Amino acid sequence: MASIRGMMSFQRQAQWLCFGLLLVCVLGLVSQPAAAMSEEDEVALGAKEHQKVLGQYGVYRDKALQTYIDRVGQRIAAKSSRPTLAFTFTVLNDDMINAFALPGGYIYITRGMLLHMNSESELAAVLGHEVAHVTEKHGLRNQSTGKLLGGVTIVASILTQVPGVYDLGGMLGDVLMKGYSRGFELEADAVGASYMAKAGYAPEAMLRTIEILKDKDRVEYNQARLEKRAPRVYHGILSSHPDNDTRYAEAIIESNRLVVDGDEFVGADEFLEKLNGLTIGPTRKTGIVRKNRFYHPKLGIKLSFPVNWRIEYTSQGVQALSMVGDAVFAIGTERIRDGVVGREFLEKQLGLNLREGRDVTISRLPGFLGIAERADSPYGTRPVRVAVLFDQRRRLAYVMTGSGQYDLAKVANDKDFIGTIFSFDLMDREDRQKIRDPKLQVVRAEQGTTMEALAAESPITNYALDKLRVINGLYPDGQPVPGQLIKVIE
Repeated sequence: MASIRGMMSFQRQAQWLCFGLLLVCVLGLVSQPAAAMSEEDEVALGAKEHQKVLGQYGVYRDKALQTYIDRVGQRIAAKSSRPTLAFTFTVLNDDMINAFALPGGYIYITRGMLLHMNSESELAAVLGHEVAHVTEKHGLRNQSTGKLLGGVTIVASILTQVPGVYDLGGMLGDVLMKGYSRGFELEADAVGASYMAKAGYAPEAMLRTIEILKDKDRVEYNQARLEKRAPRVYHGILSSHPDNDTRYAEAIIESNRLVVDGDEFVGADEFLEKLNGLTIGPTRKTGIVRKNRFYHPKLGIKLSFPVNWRIEYTSQGVQALSMVGDAVFAIGTERIRDGVVGREFLEKQLGLNLREGRDVTISRLPGFLGIAERADSPYGTRPVRVAVLFDQRRRLAYVMTGSGQYDLAKVANDKDFIGTIFSFDLMDREDRQKIRDPKLQVVRAEQGTTMEALAAESPITNYALDKLRVINGLYPDGQPVPGQLIKVIE
């Protein structure tokens, strides 16, 4: 858990490098024209950056899944225009919706992208697109743009046109480029469709895959409108693959003439079964969220945030924001120093000026509940609801704060803050037995199974129905048919 000072310096994480990220290498060798670079140099460049990608994201530890992805990828690569190039396919342990490539045949797909696929053909569409970026040397052909960056970054261009810049020493704070042109992206789609067709996959899967990613964008736009915030997409797939683009659809479907008998390779059930047990959510997080309930097994505590608030993991811990982002509640920890507790702890150790307060006991822990007159908050200096509970055995103080964007003298959301504070409790044996990290479960729909019922049972915090429909290819109002394998989060 974070210190209260870290929690009160609220920062919203903006890692929205979404949908099929392609890293465009522009270091050193890229100063050569793409056509002039030898394959040996291209592979060496990719191999060097491959290690940095693995260090940044990590490999997803599921040998059977890794083997399966590699098998599908190698089948497609063997039908590409560069069949002798040694392609490497890696599943990255990241929940971003991403697939990307490096020069030299290094292809990556994240577990976040796999979550949104529903058949081997759709997987083949994603991998085929990335193989095409390699065979067409789009990264190297982008050399003139790369020169503008001074040879210190990798431009993140995208299957879905979501750009970002990957700094070889870490993530850059700003997006410097807009990624590849629509022409490069559509070329990768068309070329990739021809590869997958030759490998035995129906090119129409490329269209289904793009539609799923479009649906993800649409859900995000709808949520952003409800929450009165900017959507977390950037030149998404809706811009590079607009609706009603008949010429694009015809170009993909034209690859049907290349299809060989692919019955052995396209079964949806095998693909979905390979995803059973897939880890859901960020790799680095504090505690576990179920609906609006937060559990921290290591500290043995739990509390409930207001219904419909957004619960977000941060580098410091966890916080909840009101739907429209005008109020935030955070919980953190501080070490008890010199035996100082109660009001004195808040005033002396945390330096707060309290205008009111009283001693409390919550879940057998003594503490203090009050309002700080003027304190730092994510919205600036304003009145802040504050509570502290003391675990003397651990010599640890749990500090909770709530603040509002428009608060001047009063704390507008105080009722919500008080409710969350008094929901604080210690985990019991039953909690520990049932609480685990969310996993993807593949189940078979029965007669009467509805997405509404599955969403009601899901631990997803907000918009469970939309999110479940998107990952199952059933957005906006589809329902599973009896016997169909569907994905749920448990």
